[in-house]
Amino acid sequence: MTRLVTALGYAGLIPFAVSAAGIWLLQDYLRALSQQGFIVYSLAILCFMAGSLWGTAQRRVGGDKALRLLVSNGLVLFAVCSVLTAQALIAAGLLALAHLATLWYERGSSTDRGWYSRMRVQLTLLVVALHIAYIAGLIVRGSA
Repeated sequence: MTRLVTALGYAGLIPFAVSAAGIWLLQDYLRALSQQGFIVYSLAILCFMAGSLWGTAQRRVGGDKALRLLVSNGLVLFAVCSVLTAQALIAAGLLALAHLATLWYERGSSTDRGWYSRMRVQLTLLVVALHIAYIAGLIVRGSA
């Protein structure tokens, strides 16, 4: 199961990488598709990660459970509001911060420092790096 989770985690970077590359390499419709696709995919992954917080909250008790549920909902609301700005540059920056916040919360609320925790750090840092590449592409190519 560890191999499958790891493979799926890293495969999840592919749409980020392809969309970010599209900002740099494509023109017209395909570039616009890359621009929108990146933001929508980032939102989807963030909602997925917030959903995993919701799922793990079910095994918790008391205030810890309530806080985890609130953080999960708050992350989704923040991410959706980021996208509703309708400004790709702003949305990408806020979504990158939300990905980091999700990781920060997970690491602060868990004592597990095994393979999954290490993988989450690596994936999140790569996701943020791809957000930076995307933002740079918007600025350099004139879509910001």
